[in-house]
Amino acid sequence: MDLGKHDRDGAGELDPRVSGVPVQQVVRAAHDELRQLMRQRADIMKRIGTVKQTISGLANLFGDDVLGEDLLELIDRKPNGRQPGFTKACRIVLMEARGPLGAREVCQELERRAGEILLRHKDPMASVTTVLNRLVDYGEARSLTNDRGRRVWEWVSESDPPTEALPSQVTA
Repeated sequence: MDLGKHDRDGAGELDPRVSGVPVQQVVRAAHDELRQLMRQRADIMKRIGTVKQTISGLANLFGDDVLGEDLLELIDRKPNGRQPGFTKACRIVLMEARGPLGAREVCQELERRAGEILLRHKDPMASVTTVLNRLVDYGEARSLTNDRGRRVWEWVSESDPPTEALPSQVTA
């Protein structure tokens, strides 16, 4: 989006009144670029999700020792002696799930894996729901409505069609 001219000191001249470019044209160009970048980010996050899920599956089959330290860290499986972040823990639960999960199921799985992580939260269900919605915003997860009308989330990978939902029910 290079619509401005340079002034004498080399700084970009962004004032559309001076450059002669109508303001709406500048706004439209910025809007188009932002949309394109958001689509690219969503595509990249889906690809990252697919690759992480594949590597995690391989590690589940053959053991973490087939992966290097760097790779373990990249897929959030490296034991580092400290409590993993709450978002990271929710991400792992969703990534390793066999299907869509509700917030309550994610809480139960977090309790089973690392119960102490929930102790830091006054309302774990609200915290999990917030994190799951953020993962949707990041393009890492999708929100669906299950057959009982409850909201569930699933990890996004490139080749996955939405599970258990009609197209109008998908929110990511």
